[in-house]
Amino acid sequence: MISQEDILHAFHFRHACKAFDPARRISDSDFGLILEAARLSPSSFGYEPWRIVVIQNAALRERLLPVTWGAQKQLPSASHYVALLARRDGLTTDGEYVQHMLRDVLQFPPERIALRSKTYQKFLEHDFHLLDSERALFDWACRQSYIALANMMTVAAMLGVDSCPVEGFEQEAAETVLADAGIMVRQHWGLAVMAGFGYRVQSPAAKIRRSAEEVVQWVE
Repeated sequence: MISQEDILHAFHFRHACKAFDPARRISDSDFGLILEAARLSPSSFGYEPWRIVVIQNAALRERLLPVTWGAQKQLPSASHYVALLARRDGLTTDGEYVQHMLRDVLQFPPERIALRSKTYQKFLEHDFHLLDSERALFDWACRQSYIALANMMTVAAMLGVDSCPVEGFEQEAAETVLADAGIMVRQHWGLAVMAGFGYRVQSPAAKIRRSAEEVVQWVE
């Protein structure tokens, strides 16, 4: 059983590491656990609209560098660098990807697929208005990928591994780099967020957050 102290220590340990020690590598077992935390992460309707690309190729990192202004130090030095892709298509009720998830992954019987599809259609049309534009559905898929990223960073911190989420990139240009490398088909996937993992070279500043009283509201 993990203690409360260990959990809080991990959250205080975690920070947006701006530069990693290039001489230190995360073990295969530790990074495998970090990836497994992402794979087991929850997602809306259980559709897992993400794909995780671990970019270890130095030449590809070099091509990403000019269009990733938020990782100028992290890209060259990270032990492991990750791009989280989000689905661009197939997320409508009858979409190929959603149907694949229902039939092949979740393995629902036909009657349950019909019930889930009815609920999901209401969610898309009425609850969140996700059918208003193609971008709305993609943004929803990106939000799901952040759940996986958060779990990756938390597990990393519990293992004593540093991380840094990266939103500082030119989306279209970065997607072009990945597409040209054969990593993604832009019709199906878009770049949601990236992250570096490794070990810090210097201690971070003390963590500063708003107080619990300002952040949390109880309604009883």
